[in-house]
Order: sequence, then structure tokens, then C-alpha cells
Amino acid sequence: MKTIAFLLHNNFEQAEYEEVKNKLEDKGYKTVLITTNDEKQVQAMQQDVNKGDTFNADMFAKEANIEDYDALVLPGGTVNADTIRGNTDAHKIIKAANDADKILAVICHAPWALINTGIAKGKTLTAYHSLQTDLENAGATYVDKTVQVDGNLITSRNPDDIDNFVDAIDKALSN
Repeated sequence: MKTIAFLLHNNFEQAEYEEVKNKLEDKGYKTVLITTNDEKQVQAMQQDVNKGDTFNADMFAKEANIEDYDALVLPGGTVNADTIRGNTDAHKIIKAANDADKILAVICHAPWALINTGIAKGKTLTAYHSLQTDLENAGATYVDKTVQVDGNLITSRNPDDIDNFVDAIDKALSN
């Protein structure tokens, strides 16, 4: 059974974690929640402004070994994504996943982490529309599509794209 890790902090977009997780589990994948937070309990947000549910992470980012996972998913949420893009432990995991050519699936505001880790440069990516200039300034080509695949990178724009995002992850892991 293939295992997919989710990496997040707090104030992540609930649908981009919970719906993606549930749909991937329905397809037979095992999922693990990794956090950069100081506590294992993490807070979700709904539409970036309303508090959502809380979830319990399986482990802290500093304990995670990317070799244990077949893919890494980065949910969005503005505050979560902004925190992840500046977190050293998150950068280590994200870079390790990319260096190992693991599937790196990133949605909404989470492509900020691809900018801060240097992964975005030279890639064709999609993201929440407000990241277009950031991605282009980082040397990426921005496209406005529900899902964009560039090598091991899978990017999507927002919660409306979750079905296509999950399908792209499943297709990449089935190859």
C-alpha cells in the first residue's frame, strides 16, 4: 500500500487536507499527517477566515523521513502556506521529496513553499491566482488550470479543483 504524507502547520484550508485525504484513502492509499506546529493538534480553517475542525498529526516534521512516503501533499490556506514557506523543517522535507523525485502535490497558496525552496524555478505551475506574480518572479511559468503536472510536481488552484487534484495524484502514483 502506498503512503501519502500531508505536511501542514495551523490555519490550513480544511477541504484541501480533509477532502483530499478522504478521497485518496477511498482509492486505497494510506495517509499520514505531519506538522511543523509545536503541538500535534492542528487547526483547520474554512475559506481562510472561519475556524474549522482540529486534527491530530501523526508526527512532527523534524521526525519525518521522506523515504517512508510515496508522495507529499501540501495543503493551502494563506496563513498555513506562509508559515510552511519559512519553516526550515518543512524545507528539508519538501526538498528531500523533490530530490528523490517523489510526487509533490501542492494546492492553493502552498506553492509559496516551492518558491522558497527554489523548486519553482523553470517549472510550469498553477496556484491560487494571487500567487501568479510570485511564481513568475521566481522563474516559474504560471498557468490558470485546475491541475498542472510538471514532472513530479502536481499543482492546483483551490478547493474547487480537488477532484482533478486527487485524480492527478492517483494517476502519478499508479505509474
